[in-house]
Amino acid sequence: MAETKKLLRTLAGEVLDTPPIWMMRQAGRYLPEYRATRAQAGDFLSLCYNPELAAEVTLQPIRRYGFDAAILFADILLVPQALGADLWFETGEGPRLSTIGAQADFDRLKPVEAIHETLAPVYETVRILTRELPAETALIGFAGAPWTVATYMIAGRGTPDQGPAHALREGNPALFDALIARLTAATIEYLSAQIEAGAEVVKIFDSWAGSLKGEAFTRYALEPCREITQALKARHPGIPVIGFPREAGEGYVGFAKATGVDCVALDNSVTPDWAAAHVQVDGCVQGNLASSHMVTGGQALVDETRRIVEAFSKGPHIFNLGHGITPDADPENVQLMIDTVRKG
Repeated sequence: MAETKKLLRTLAGEVLDTPPIWMMRQAGRYLPEYRATRAQAGDFLSLCYNPELAAEVTLQPIRRYGFDAAILFADILLVPQALGADLWFETGEGPRLSTIGAQADFDRLKPVEAIHETLAPVYETVRILTRELPAETALIGFAGAPWTVATYMIAGRGTPDQGPAHALREGNPALFDALIARLTAATIEYLSAQIEAGAEVVKIFDSWAGSLKGEAFTRYALEPCREITQALKARHPGIPVIGFPREAGEGYVGFAKATGVDCVALDNSVTPDWAAAHVQVDGCVQGNLASSHMVTGGQALVDETRRIVEAFSKGPHIFNLGHGITPDADPENVQLMIDTVRKG
């Protein structure tokens, strides 16, 4: 069945007349059925760790829209929690974590092999999805990239400029490097377990890669992605990997060759014409409609969707947003986007 799944064919380099479609955060707060299931779970983390409910919210956008892929419902911060960090969510404000600012904080983290006990419910979610997804729908597993996850662990929350992480990187490079190494090893184990449970593709989300410049980008965004990708492909030959170094700009150029990823996901700060000329020449790309179109809709959504499809039509392309869909999006605009891609 794998060879009939449009997403997997595209990741293998095939150019299809109509690109496969899925959306980042497609299982989320813009859908009333998601909000109902989250209320049933009680809170966000309880939803992540309830395999039946996490599978249900993963399936909801597939039932509603017929996307070509489902992405596992989880969160990038489950890995630091599995490593022993305290994690909680403040209503309306987002995640909070215990911080890594000194060697003693790092020394309290658990060894990599301990993560599976905490993350076992996530693997069960994957197993449920392998049974319940439509035969034509690919299943994507994912993790946060080490740099992005580290920014939250160091600051204890999301920050506008990742300043605390940059300060630790420059002020205590030995500690910072140790944290990146621990996260890289944990991410390999986590994604490998997802693949063993049934994930057919994995994606590495480096949401804050754009704040790394020059040699720092190479060392802390590109190199960990390469290490994770090569380890996964050694363990699971043929597994496709999507890399997303968001807002990498010129760093997108050559990223696939340097890391070994099968597809580079693009944010919408680069134009599709530029990306087709400089990134798609190395293989599959994913993206990159601005998520704001899911809020505003209308002819602008149709026009931009058509422009992206046309720009990437000469190579392998997975249609997606340039960032996750936002809670204020209109579900009808998602349908309009899908219809535009599939019907022209």
